[in-house]
Amino acid sequence: MQTFAVTETITTITEAEKRFNLTRNQSPDFFTEWYDQLPELNNDDIKNLETLWQRYIYHRSGGHLLETTVILLLVSPLLTIAGLYDPPFRIKAEESVQIIIADSEETLQGRIDILVLKERLWIIVVESKKTMLSVWSALPPTLAYLMANPDQNYPAFAMLTNGDDIVFVKVENQKYAISRVFAPFTNQSELEVACQVLRKIVQIFNPSLGVKNT
Repeated sequence: MQTFAVTETITTITEAEKRFNLTRNQSPDFFTEWYDQLPELNNDDIKNLETLWQRYIYHRSGGHLLETTVILLLVSPLLTIAGLYDPPFRIKAEESVQIIIADSEETLQGRIDILVLKERLWIIVVESKKTMLSVWSALPPTLAYLMANPDQNYPAFAMLTNGDDIVFVKVENQKYAISRVFAPFTNQSELEVACQVLRKIVQIFNPSLGVKNT
């Protein structure tokens, strides 16, 4: 799958749904991974997340951050705390792609950086140099990426973020669902829950990697 071709042709949710015969599943039982029986965080996790949150807010308070900075300040430390840099996960960086969103007033341009872990978890970082793009702007191409999952009988997940907001997506059997928006910019607890969701996904991919609490 060509990443540039994806972003050039899949620019709306309707296009993604038609191209891949996708339907949105709104049943609360379909995407339970973002809210049900989330693993608890231990004291070290909470301290690390507090440091991460304070560091992000400090730099974010100076203005919008480029996606490379968001990766350094927020995404990479969050993946580390969640255990996504450890076996069985292996990270693969896809080529950054341009994204163009036209609305009623202007055309917003930015780009998305893509990290792939274990072929079934995609981390999508959205950036716009002029105006902060919503995480929803990356949803159509993300659905296309998730449909590249080599085994559609197993779920694939994505985490979309522009730093201020985090959204999780699940695709399985040509159905998809979306979590609520987590907003780390508002308070630390939002970042903690996002970390718990990532931990939950870790356990789904490898149940032996249960999280021990202290």
